[in-house]
Amino acid sequence: MRKRSIAKLVLALLLAVALLAGCAQTPKTPPSSEPTDTTGPTESPSAKPIDPNKDTIVFGAARSQSGVFAVFDESVFGPIYRMWADEINADGGLYVEEYGKKMKIELKVYDDTSDLGTMTRLYEKLILEDKVDFLLPPVSTAFLYALAPIANRYGYILMGAEGGSATLKESIAKYPYFFSTLNFSDTQIPALVDLCKEQNITSAYIVYIEDLHGTEYSGAAVPALASAGVDIKGIKSVPPDIQDMTPILNDAKESGAQAFFMFAYPDQNYLAIGQAMAIGYNPDVFLVGPGGSFEVVKLIFGEQAIEGLIGWGAWNEKSSETAAAFAKKFMDKWGDHPEISIDWWGHIIYYAGLEVLAQAIERAGTLDNAVVRDIIATEKFDTMMGEVYFTDNLIAGECYLGNIGQWQNGVFEVIDVGDTRTADPIVPKPAWPAA
Repeated sequence: MRKRSIAKLVLALLLAVALLAGCAQTPKTPPSSEPTDTTGPTESPSAKPIDPNKDTIVFGAARSQSGVFAVFDESVFGPIYRMWADEINADGGLYVEEYGKKMKIELKVYDDTSDLGTMTRLYEKLILEDKVDFLLPPVSTAFLYALAPIANRYGYILMGAEGGSATLKESIAKYPYFFSTLNFSDTQIPALVDLCKEQNITSAYIVYIEDLHGTEYSGAAVPALASAGVDIKGIKSVPPDIQDMTPILNDAKESGAQAFFMFAYPDQNYLAIGQAMAIGYNPDVFLVGPGGSFEVVKLIFGEQAIEGLIGWGAWNEKSSETAAAFAKKFMDKWGDHPEISIDWWGHIIYYAGLEVLAQAIERAGTLDNAVVRDIIATEKFDTMMGEVYFTDNLIAGECYLGNIGQWQNGVFEVIDVGDTRTADPIVPKPAWPAA
């Protein structure tokens, strides 16, 4: 049992490192062909003459199959796009009217070695040399940010997956071929404020990581919470490589704040959880960011230990019949792969994005990205997440199954105020097990 726990911890730490690097990295190597600022494509190699002998729809991607971000393609979006392609091919493919037949999906995926410059060059190869029909996204916010202008330049749809931020949102208007899928501070912080109001949370202590994710979340949370009457007892920033959270946790404990909010990545979040347990720091509310929604967190700390822990997300089998079907499908496909752990935040969202893309292709009856793009931007789609549609190229906030989750009896329950809730919040949370 101890060996298994150690293995799971190693997996979690790998996830932590990858998410930290992927979300925090600012692009240092510009795309090899930086486009001018335009809202429309300046070139369109994706518009190709119809070959009646063509039998497959080629989806191209540069994914991090090696290097620090490799866990993304192994365990985050990777299992989702591979499962999606397998399912469509098992059904004979997508029907494309201009070809008059079903066409199976062919995946053409290169390894970008977790290097941003390599990633951008490989996507240009996919577009200009391989002439793929559609693109799948690279890993992380930073990589999406770098690829969006390239995809837009050549008129290729870029349906995002692992990544999302207010900064990226600000660029979307310039790149109409880019669609962002993952929910982030724009919807999650308002949901947190509503929860605090409902549960009479009047004080909070905030810790954030010194990067884009941390500054965006804390920057949105502090004024929103203050305007809702929540007294901010303390605000501390931490570096990505922090090894000891004890002084900050002791300060939070002494502040008497009802809630502790940690806007950081898995490695800092897991460090805070473990050290809070060690010093007996038990606020009424304990919220952490990415990593809190991973099924693997139960294996790291124990199901009983994390009872009442809150994280971003969120969905579960009770969210809807289709959500339950998706969870079963995921486990049937990957249950024998211990390196792949279901994410009760992103996995169903990534899958829904691919469902939208597939349905839009069939509705368009063509592989012309421009036609498919307009359908995605203006129509509604039935997915395993429910009805999905885009507003200004972001999934509309009301489409999400939840924004905040809490571990209760081994289930990541949705605790948003409103109709998406799957269980009432446990406030105050149970005390951590005695060290």
